Amino acid sequence: RVVNQSPVARQVSLEIVIAGRAGNPSRRTATAPRTIAANGTADFQHQIVVKDPELWNLERPSLYNANFRVISEGKALDNESVSFGIRDARFVAATGFWLNGKNFKIKGACLHHDGSAFGAAVPLSVWERRLNELRKLGVNAIRTAHNPPAPEFLDLCDRMGFLVMDELFDQWTLAKNPYDYHLAFNEWSKIDVRDTVRRDRNHPSVIIYSAGNEIRDTPNADLAKRVLRELVDAFHEADPTRPVTQALFRPNVSHDYDNGLADLLDVVGQNYREKEILAAHKQNPARKILGTENTHDINQWVAMRDNAEYSGQFIWVGVDYLGESRAWPTYAYDKGLLDRTATTRPGGFQRQSWWSVTPMVYLSRRVALDVRPLTDPGYKAIEAARTQVLFPDWNPHDLSAHNENVEVYSNCDEVELFLNGKTLGKKPVPNDASPLNWTVAFETGSIKGVGYQAGKPITEFTLRTAGPPAKILLSVDRTRVANNWDAVAFVTALVVDKNGVIVPNANDLVDFAISGSGVIAAVDSSDNNDHDSFQTTRRNAFQGRVFALVKANRDSGKIVIKATSGSLKSNGVTIRAMR
Repeated sequence: RVVNQSPVARQVSLEIVIAGRAGNPSRRTATAPRTIAANGTADFQHQIVVKDPELWNLERPSLYNANFRVISEGKALDNESVSFGIRDARFVAATGFWLNGKNFKIKGACLHHDGSAFGAAVPLSVWERRLNELRKLGVNAIRTAHNPPAPEFLDLCDRMGFLVMDELFDQWTLAKNPYDYHLAFNEWSKIDVRDTVRRDRNHPSVIIYSAGNEIRDTPNADLAKRVLRELVDAFHEADPTRPVTQALFRPNVSHDYDNGLADLLDVVGQNYREKEILAAHKQNPARKILGTENTHDINQWVAMRDNAEYSGQFIWVGVDYLGESRAWPTYAYDKGLLDRTATTRPGGFQRQSWWSVTPMVYLSRRVALDVRPLTDPGYKAIEAARTQVLFPDWNPHDLSAHNENVEVYSNCDEVELFLNGKTLGKKPVPNDASPLNWTVAFETGSIKGVGYQAGKPITEFTLRTAGPPAKILLSVDRTRVANNWDAVAFVTALVVDKNGVIVPNANDLVDFAISGSGVIAAVDSSDNNDHDSFQTTRRNAFQGRVFALVKANRDSGKIVIKATSGSLKSNGVTIRAMR
């Protein structure tokens, strides 16, 4: 769309250059010239054939750029560059999701918008770190719960090769909170659909739009169907190439599968209750189905794994987020695959044993049964303290003789457990995806799990008993950091014993010091009960770990970070600032 903001008519054409990866020839073309009246607008349409394209996929997310120039009388008046990818993404009722002719499960995680210590203004380095860690667990898709994401986040998903469910609304005409979007919905919803879809439709990562999450209008079928029909039409008008879903909430209660509402959707999405969504497909085999929000429970994973029609799931939640804590003084939701610092929780490793193809084994101590989650959340907030029951260490409070329950996750054929070098036997990994458990007579030292594939040891994991704190061990996730807003280096400080083993109960107050061409932008830990400011240079370790988040403030030079805590000293880490 070209707008002539000048007071006279202008004859213009549009020059278009399509460029792929380095080494690929560019394609250049131009439209026929058109005269645009003063203060007028013209839409240009032009088709370009890209022969033998490099397809965008998760393993090789190939991207192209379309560069446009508005030409008038031989001069360029304006220019624009748009990144895009070429791929074929589709949902099939009987077989689920397909990308470029390859059928696989969508293994997704829901993400809130905040970046922990950075609040809602999240540097891309924070998302990149989180996405890298989620990918290690087998996650290949993100649901933007429950709002349109920053466009830079979608750019990152394009480059990294993640699928995205682009979700717009958490409410329609009925409120969840007194001053939420329901007040503006009737006036703005279709405008916001149009603007968001036009903004996001060139991202190859976006494979589906969501028209809402757990919408309270659905018990009023006439109202809900009218609203949904209008929203779906607005999505399709702005982008006829992608399907629309909705995170249905208790559809068997509001009869969405019987009154026609669910069938207004291109892909039927449902939160939780895996048996109901499978039954909905059986009721109407033409329905394409997708889990839009799912618990960490085995039964939900197995339901997707064992049913071809079940396209995929999005786990609630991928990363801990600020808010929805359920019980003060906790101020964050704390059941992510990753905590707020992008450190993997034990439950994340269980997910890795289900979703990742890389051989792995992981051990933790189980001290109690899980508190069973609700089938799905209700409308009312529930005050319920969440107690940690899995500990990724070999440091129980009681070091005397007693039994410990060792829980093991693995995607190998079988696992052998060793206590201080002595075998405790092998166990096969069950087909139902449940974890392995050993009752172990505790001894200080080490406990190791070895994963076997076809009878051969292929991977291992060890926990060691830590002694008293002896020093602080610093490491950093990158050696260079650009002097721009999106670049952040994560400096990890571990409180370790004399042998370098992390002390899991250490909560020492750690002071960071920085010199050179950088600043400490924030400090953080995974302690969701620590109310100290993020914007300082000191923070208590939590389970032996604390972070300094460092930015460059010059285009060159060294950045040196050190840490102290009482008598504990640290090594220094050096980062190079760059333009």
